[in-house]
Amino acid sequence: MRLGVLSGLTVRGRCLLAAACAAVVCALVLDERDLLRVAVFAAVLPLLTLSISALSRTGLKASRELVPRRTEVHASATVRLRLSSTGRIPPNGLVLIDEVPPLLGGTARYGLGGSVGRNGKVVEYTARPELRGVHQLGPLRCRTRDPFGLSVFEKEIVGADRLIAVPEVFPLSGLPAAGNGHGGQDSGRMRSGPGSDDSTLREYRHGDDIRRVHWKSTAHRDELMVRVEEAPQRGGVTVLLDHRASAHRGTGASSSLEWAVSAAASICLHLRGHGQRVRLVSTSGQRVAASGSPGSEADDEHDDESVLEALAALQPSARRELPPGGASETDRDLIAVLGRTTPAGAGELASARPTGSRSAAILLDVDAWTGEPQQHDLPVGGTHRLRAAGWDVTTVAGPSSPVSLVWESLCEQGTSLDPPRTGS
Repeated sequence: MRLGVLSGLTVRGRCLLAAACAAVVCALVLDERDLLRVAVFAAVLPLLTLSISALSRTGLKASRELVPRRTEVHASATVRLRLSSTGRIPPNGLVLIDEVPPLLGGTARYGLGGSVGRNGKVVEYTARPELRGVHQLGPLRCRTRDPFGLSVFEKEIVGADRLIAVPEVFPLSGLPAAGNGHGGQDSGRMRSGPGSDDSTLREYRHGDDIRRVHWKSTAHRDELMVRVEEAPQRGGVTVLLDHRASAHRGTGASSSLEWAVSAAASICLHLRGHGQRVRLVSTSGQRVAASGSPGSEADDEHDDESVLEALAALQPSARRELPPGGASETDRDLIAVLGRTTPAGAGELASARPTGSRSAAILLDVDAWTGEPQQHDLPVGGTHRLRAAGWDVTTVAGPSSPVSLVWESLCEQGTSLDPPRTGS
């Protein structure tokens, strides 16, 4: 216990205490009373300052506020510390130390001179996350030091808080257009929202229900026209994010994985903004996040937040290959954001999608993130295998490729997210 108390002494205080003890011994041996008085005073001084620091360290309370608690990578969040005094602040003041990870800017230190005041005091600093994730700020500690620099005490006054750094979202334009010969009335279905009218008109046939007669069109064409309900709208869009550690290169914010995560986030929010029901899945087929379409029971803003927060906490997977189960939902359109994909892996992924299903992929050339010699058999072989299965594929050249331009390239390739017509 005594050692724990003495741990508050600085190097200067310990040296003074040790010198005082040595002087006491010398004074007793030499029978020098004056030296003994000086030695006792030198020993008492660091102990006295240690006691004062220990008593004064309880005179401050604080709370931490994050504005906002969720922010994009490279965006700023304000950390606001509200201080209030419950006792006397030592004349030389306090030093506040808030532990901040290096990815958010590093530890914040602030000195408080004199009293905090009856109304308290507010201290602010800015945290700027350089990498997505759930970052911890804190704990906040106050440090007291005596005027002679002989003792120092630290006390935790606020615990840790979480700052969620979500991936950067890029604005996208356009949607994958109908193509591949899937024209006609079924084309462009991806553009229709959940409230669209999935019905067509045709001439009246014997046996048709008279209640299906569309009287406005009948009056316009001067012949009976009836409504025919089409097949229900498909189940939405699945965005497959390849987050295998072995499929990506680079480190930190400049890695191909972070590019893929930002692309998946941008695509999910873009499609939702156009009335789609979007499901985000990992390479194992597990649902990372799902969002309802506008007008559903779920709140739109809440759904966007759930997608971004799920991606913020997403960690690389230890899987080596793409399992076919990740794209097994054939009732949904599929957009895959893939890292390094072998021809065999691309074949397994393509085999899970039946012929004629609506699938598109963004295939990253991950070697460009490290400057390694290009292994063209990997991206090109995977591209050929997916294209042979009816996929539309865009190969990303490297980290300098903007997500918005890659998306536009995918849209311009004639990607069809409408099923082929089976005939009337």
